[in-house]
Formats: sequence, structure tokens, C-alpha cells
Amino acid sequence: MKRRQWILIGAGSVLLAAVFVWAFRPQPVPVEVANVKRAPFEQTVDEDGKTRVIDRYVVSAPLAGKLARVRLEPGDAVTAGMEVARLTPAAPAMLDARTARELTERVGAATAALEQARANVARSEAASAQAQSDLERQKKLKSDGFIAASAVEQAELAARVQAQALAAARFAVNGAQHDLAQARAALMRAREGARDRPGTAWPIESPVAGRVLRVLQKSEAVVGVGTPLLEIADPGRLEIVADVLSTEATRITPGARVHIDAGSGLALDGRVRHVEPAAFTKVSALGVEEQRVNVVIDLVSPPDRWQRLGDGYRVDVRIVVAARAEAVVAPVAALFRDNDEWAVFALDGGLAVRRGVKLGGRNSSDAWIEQGLAPGVRVIVYPSDSVADGKRVKVVRGG
Repeated sequence: MKRRQWILIGAGSVLLAAVFVWAFRPQPVPVEVANVKRAPFEQTVDEDGKTRVIDRYVVSAPLAGKLARVRLEPGDAVTAGMEVARLTPAAPAMLDARTARELTERVGAATAALEQARANVARSEAASAQAQSDLERQKKLKSDGFIAASAVEQAELAARVQAQALAAARFAVNGAQHDLAQARAALMRAREGARDRPGTAWPIESPVAGRVLRVLQKSEAVVGVGTPLLEIADPGRLEIVADVLSTEATRITPGARVHIDAGSGLALDGRVRHVEPAAFTKVSALGVEEQRVNVVIDLVSPPDRWQRLGDGYRVDVRIVVAARAEAVVAPVAALFRDNDEWAVFALDGGLAVRRGVKLGGRNSSDAWIEQGLAPGVRVIVYPSDSVADGKRVKVVRGG
């Protein structure tokens, strides 16, 4: 065989081997990447919440008797002293010593409740005045450059909370006065006994101004003493209650900022007013018993933005427990556990390189990286089992 033929055969063999090597070489793993960046970071506790009116009053029947059909509907406006229902008392029984004592004690309890409500008003007035004085003092110190703006914000929040507490205390006084009047009327009715004309209608009045939230007894019926008839409140005074795990509640402090998603693109701002001191047991959707704590949140966005909300509406809340104005932030989807530490796969010249990182905190979407990454590094998100340290990868999505 001629030399030229040997050369051609050799070249063909080399070419064929190269084709086989190229065809069966390890293929790079397709991956999605994202950039590490420097940005503000907030660590939050995310939970469901619901709205509720701050002050509500349940109007109940002061006497046993026949209730006329209630004409009011939910949403109707009422004023203090307005008749909301009409009751025809049942024929009074003989007033024995026991009944007289019970009605007298009811008047005494209502009187004590009124005095307690008045004492709460006095205490709330003093606390509100002190909070306002502190606010003025903090404003002056800030204008002189001695304190930061955050201290003034905390003082403003404290003044606002005390003002709301004062309004609630005054509302309680109105309700207690109404209860006392009803108790005295019931005692007087029992003492008068048969001297009253049979069938005399008894008007039931609203103790406060507001709107009807619910009509609990709409139809005409015979009702007993204390039967709830209507719920009345001011729907323009709303708060939000969210129950969180007790382990998370220890990180939440009064005054913490809250991001509220009310649905339909309605984003609102709030502040934690207080964390209730007692927990309760709640069974999760998975059947696990959990210890939960109620967190009460004030809406701080302008009222005209949340007028569409009503009592008992569901909202999503994100309570800020830690925040940094500037931090190294990476997607949570890039993190994975490697032995006892957190790690990510960084992209380096087409190779996946494992890097251990130290976290300062994380939320549902981002992680604050204290050590291990710098802004501008590209990391692999949602890494599959095919990705390993030193593995060739191919970017199919991301920066």
C-alpha cells in the first residue's frame, strides 16, 4: 500500500476518534443564575391576619319579652341614643327577695364597671399627655441635632398609640353608662310589677354612634334577658390581628414596621401596637398543635387608602424583625445545606464552584450574606443534583 494511502487512513482514524470523543464528552449542566447585589434587606415574619374594628358594642335585651322585628340592616348608620330595637316585656313575676337581690347586684356591678372605665380614662389621659410631652421634647432634641430621626418616629408612634387607647377608654365609658342605665331600668321595671300597663313597649337604644356591623336577631321573637341583638361599631377604626408562632413572637417588638397586602394590589403600612402576653394552642392544617400568639397591628397608611376594608377581612402581613439599609443580598433559592454550613454554587468561567457562606438573616426571597460572597458574583439558583463543585455548566436563564 502506498504511503499516501496510509496517511489518508491514519487521518481518517484520527478524525473518527475525534468525532467519537466530541460526541460522548460530558455535556455541561444547564443552570439558571442570578446576581449577588448590594441592596436594602429586611427579615420578616410572614403570616395571615384579619382586620377587626377597634371598638365594638353588642346591644342585648335588658329584659325578657317579645322583640319586634329589627328594621336596621348591616351598614346602617346609628347615633348615640337612637332606638335600634323595640321590646315588649313579659308580664313581671312576683318580685321575691332573690330576684330583687340579683337585680340590685347587677346595678352595683354596672356601677363598678362605670367607675373602672372612668378611672381608665383618667389614666389614659395622663399617659396620652405624657406621650405628647415626650414627643415635643424629642422633636426639640432632633432640631438641635442631639438625636436621630428614628427616636422621633418612636415617640410619634407612642403618642398615636396612647391617643387610640384614650379613645377606646372613652368608648368603654359610654358602654358602661348604657349598661348601668339598662340595669337600673330592669330593677325599676321589676319593682313596679303589675302597676305597669300590660303591653308597654320598651325602646332599646344604641349606646354609641357608629354603624351596624351585624344583626344577630332579625326576626320577631321571644327573647330572654341578655340575648344579643346587634353589633355596633365605627368601621373607620380598624386594626389587624395576626397570630404567629410563639417562637417567632419573641423577636417582634412594639413599634416594628409591618407590610400589609390586602389583595387586589392594595399595599398598606402598619406598626405593631403590642404583642399579647399569653399564647394559645392552635391545630395547623397538617394536624400539628402549635403555640400561637396574637400580634395587634395599627394601620398607619392614610385612611382613604383602606376604606374598602371592613371587619374580619383577610390580609397578609410581613412583620419586620431585622433590617439593614445596605447589605450583600443573594436569592434564597441559591442556598443549600452542606454538612453544618450554608453554601452556594458560584459561576466561575463556566464552572460551578462551591462557596461556603455565613448568613446574617433571610426572608422568603432573599438572604443577607455576611461572609463568602461579594456583589456582582453570579450564583446558581435551584441547583440540581447534577451540579457539583468543578462541574461544567451552561447558563440558560438569568444574568
